[in-house]
Amino acid sequence: MSWLLITLTSYFLSALTIILDKFILTGKKVASPPVYSFYIAILGMLVLVLAPFGLVIPSIQQIIASLIAGALFTFGILALYFAICIGQASRVAAFVGALVPLFTFIIAVIFFNEELNWSEMLGVLLLISGGMLVIFDLPFKTDKKKFWKKFSYALLAGGLLAAAYSIFKFIYTEQSFIGGFIWTRLGSGLAVVGFFLVPPWRRDILESLKGFKKPTRSRYRAGGLVILNKIIGGTASILFNYAIALGSVTIVNSLVAFQYLSVLVLAVIFSRWHPEIFSERLFFWDWAQKIGAIVIIGIGIYLVAKPTLFMSF
Repeated sequence: MSWLLITLTSYFLSALTIILDKFILTGKKVASPPVYSFYIAILGMLVLVLAPFGLVIPSIQQIIASLIAGALFTFGILALYFAICIGQASRVAAFVGALVPLFTFIIAVIFFNEELNWSEMLGVLLLISGGMLVIFDLPFKTDKKKFWKKFSYALLAGGLLAAAYSIFKFIYTEQSFIGGFIWTRLGSGLAVVGFFLVPPWRRDILESLKGFKKPTRSRYRAGGLVILNKIIGGTASILFNYAIALGSVTIVNSLVAFQYLSVLVLAVIFSRWHPEIFSERLFFWDWAQKIGAIVIIGIGIYLVAKPTLFMSF
């Protein structure tokens, strides 16, 4: 299986987790984004079960890089959850999805001397442009205060995740995939210690932990949904990190367009059952705009992936 098929599979699973994230957070299945991020990071440390299959003690530099990358990933996901709570899941996913490859490309050029040919460069630009077209309604009309709050969280998420993914690539060039993945997830788990420095977050997390003493049916359901979502998200994360280990980090991140297209389709489907949570507009010009974006994104995917298209299957 090539890195291209692995990448697209990981992005579809990630799209499904974003939809479930929106349902869990907006549907008040958990108290807040920090509480949800706390449990996601802690559950992520279960990856230690893979230790016998490839965990080694790398250099101090690699350990520090791995822990920092994991921490950046956790705080990036936290910012993403805040943005999801405010805006439509499909638009937030598209916004962050457009920012991540842009920031990743800048980081790759500055720090890793990565070079792309003209076709790949054009593909990256088309993917970003298509993503921006998915994000905004034309003409632009929205609550400015709400928009800038959502924009700030999404911008922060895009920057932090791009930095994390770029360091992941550096880690996988020096460590085995399993070893590097475990060390970064340990960094993610340790990062939640910082959540306790923020009083409201600490209070919410401690209150949620008290709930385990007197579990209710709703808590069991919420817990089961979180665990199911983590299994799907964990699978997506493993596939995504493996794709980064095999291919160009810039191109892998650029293909995130497939993720937010998947989010859009899934959000429309789920809005039939929960319109109060997944409020996707279905007017003609909205779809015309989004179809145009799909065409642009499709061309972009072809341009960045065509060197491996005929070797993928």
